[in-house]
Amino acid sequence: MALPTRPFLVVTIAWHPGFAAGPTIASALYDHFRRKLFENVAGGTGLSVIYRSEPPKGTAAPLPIDFEEGETAAVVVLFDEAFAGDNAYLAWLKETAERADAKGLGTRVSPIAIDSALTRSGMAEQAIRWDRWGDLEEKPRIRRLVSGLTYQFARMLRSYLERLRHPSDADEALERYLKKVQVFLSHSKRDDDGERIAKTIRQALFDGDGLSSFFDVHDIVPGVRFDKAILNQVRVSAVVAIHTDSFSSREWCRREIIEAKRASVPLVVANCLVDTDERGFPYMGNVPVVRMDPAHVDRIEDVIGRLLDEVLKDFLWRCRVELVSNEAGQEVRFLPRPPELISLVGLERAADGETILVYPDPPLGAEEQRLFEEIAPTLRLRSLTEWVAEAEAVAT
Repeated sequence: MALPTRPFLVVTIAWHPGFAAGPTIASALYDHFRRKLFENVAGGTGLSVIYRSEPPKGTAAPLPIDFEEGETAAVVVLFDEAFAGDNAYLAWLKETAERADAKGLGTRVSPIAIDSALTRSGMAEQAIRWDRWGDLEEKPRIRRLVSGLTYQFARMLRSYLERLRHPSDADEALERYLKKVQVFLSHSKRDDDGERIAKTIRQALFDGDGLSSFFDVHDIVPGVRFDKAILNQVRVSAVVAIHTDSFSSREWCRREIIEAKRASVPLVVANCLVDTDERGFPYMGNVPVVRMDPAHVDRIEDVIGRLLDEVLKDFLWRCRVELVSNEAGQEVRFLPRPPELISLVGLERAADGETILVYPDPPLGAEEQRLFEEIAPTLRLRSLTEWVAEAEAVAT
């Protein structure tokens, strides 16, 4: 057994040499998608990111993009007046876009409208509109750009994943690509902050990132049991837990988090404590936590951005698992995050009593390993790299 040799997603960032801010924006995108956040699920050193700007000596446009380098490919074009005024670069972009369209939904060109020049190109309707963020400073602009691209990349990987699972359903490919990611906002109505913050995040989701949000009773169809609707939605959503002072004391908040953990869905905790959490609900661990001042609610884009990162990581992990799970035995179970004791709930043990839990790298520390050994002596915990290495050793 071997892990896939091609990366699942190759990102190319293109800009004209005359765009002074091009290297800064490209470097920020490179740093985000190559950082350790994605290493454990993408393999290597994160996502593959390539630059296209300066043309080779003796030519007038960047090198062509090799769309065969990865399973999917995204071309991020920083389109400004300099790009629009260079016929060679425009021809390169047109040829790149035509080749991308011919490859299908797993290969996309994502233009970034740096200024009004893109409107004249005919591509503005599918662009991320950097030019409309005039009230933002550079850092929050970059953060918003990263979030927009992350969501697009997640869509591409979901389409690729569905193609792996259902290769004959080509007619439904566009529908699967356009389907929105559901977001569930878990919050307490007992204190003043929980519902207010949830409504603010919900509005930001609708206004800013194109994500659809599920917000308890507002989206429950009349006649459907409240409890079944809520728990079913948690199982198919990316979840934000708005951790206010009363959150851990509310039964439904606890049930939502437990259900999210059991379903292994993307989960981010927004820490909005004002004073004290009397209990500190234990199942809110092992996931990213973003601190947000409940009075100012000034880090919503950080919360949304981190949730999108978790969604992208989830699709990357599912893609890797899809390509190796066919060679796994019945005793192997795959988890999208490091295992914790709740991972044992509902775990069907293999007939011989031994079960292997495979999770993203790196391996758990010895102290966590010992805890599992005491509670589940027949359980074996392996990072993906460890499991593949053991399987290859057995095969040889």
